[in-house]
Amino acid sequence: MEKTWKPPVAGILNIISGVFGLIGGVFLVGVGIIIGNAMPDITFISFFVLAALLIVLGVLAIVGGVYALQRKMWWLELAGAISTTLFSPIMGIAAIIFTVLSKSEFE
Repeated sequence: MEKTWKPPVAGILNIISGVFGLIGGVFLVGVGIIIGNAMPDITFISFFVLAALLIVLGVLAIVGGVYALQRKMWWLELAGAISTTLFSPIMGIAAIIFTVLSKSEFE
């Protein structure tokens, strides 16, 4: 089994995109708190649900990226690459392609 550059590149793309997702989720929590003070509770709940989704998917992308760098748990890396497409479609599609092409390199 030859080690190529594809898994580390996919992992780095996932980590970068996951950080964007975490930042977006934290930003939405802040916006939800500010807007929630002026509007009904349903607005705060909708912002909180969206922010929680972004944070969870961002963490999944980061964890998948770390496993790609280690070349372990291919399915988790693929799940991270898929969640990456929500934050950055171009980086996500590239991460999915690199992950699928390098499946034989994972343990």
